[in-house]
Amino acid sequence: MDIHHLRVFATVFRCRSFSKASEELHLTQPTVSDHMKALEEELHCRLFDRLGRSIAPTQEADILYSYAVEIVEKADALKEVIGQFKKEVSGELIIGASTIPGTYVIPHIIAAFKKRYPSVSFQIVESDSKGVVEKVLRHELLLGMVGANMGHGQLIYTPVMEEELIAVSSPSLVRTNEISLEELTRFPLILREEGSGTRKEIERSLDGKGISLDALTVVGYFGSTDAVKQAVKAGLGISILSELAVKDELKYKLLKKIRLKGIQMKRGFYAVTHRKRTLPFAYSIFVEYLKAHV
Repeated sequence: MDIHHLRVFATVFRCRSFSKASEELHLTQPTVSDHMKALEEELHCRLFDRLGRSIAPTQEADILYSYAVEIVEKADALKEVIGQFKKEVSGELIIGASTIPGTYVIPHIIAAFKKRYPSVSFQIVESDSKGVVEKVLRHELLLGMVGANMGHGQLIYTPVMEEELIAVSSPSLVRTNEISLEELTRFPLILREEGSGTRKEIERSLDGKGISLDALTVVGYFGSTDAVKQAVKAGLGISILSELAVKDELKYKLLKKIRLKGIQMKRGFYAVTHRKRTLPFAYSIFVEYLKAHV
């Protein structure tokens, strides 16, 4: 039985969609369909009922799925063992990453890691911190990097690095270089969405100073850091963002850093893994590299 057929089948089964599976596997939809047709012919049964634009797995598919996952994982493990025997770290690492790590941290780490292990390739799946954590919990990802410890007992959060969150505004909105927390509550504020690690750390830090989100004059919530930056540059309000994310804007004076009296906001970045999953060799090497070099 072709391992490639089983790998495609397991992805289609999990996604419940030929199109979503083709995107995840980087294959064309007709190629995915051909794999399924070949597997159905080999097993002499139908695996998916085509219901218009959707599909439903048959009873045979339900039975096959657990075997397919086990066979694919054993095949991947065999490749890892052979790779270790050859003293070569190889394979593809699929890493879930929240916005700041995925955009401003991981690319630099990957570039340095690949100089040492050129046979490793990477796929970065971006989401907010909450989304990454949920994918690791559901076993959709083996490894994530997020900007907040969400505290799930089934997960291991390994500290990787630390950074500062800073207040920024357009140069014309706030004239001074420093404001108090009381003054902050009177300025219009722009924040990330609820699942963001940046947002979670802001709430935690302000709550420690007795300031709740309800006391702030929030004029907008945005789903990405870039959208927040554009809104701040347009003069819509102040925001508190990762210093990594606004490094270029500060350098070219498109944004202005404002010191908040009496508070310093720092947050960590964490590698997230599931307690019940054994990391393949290449993943383990990458996590150890993160802990040692970042």
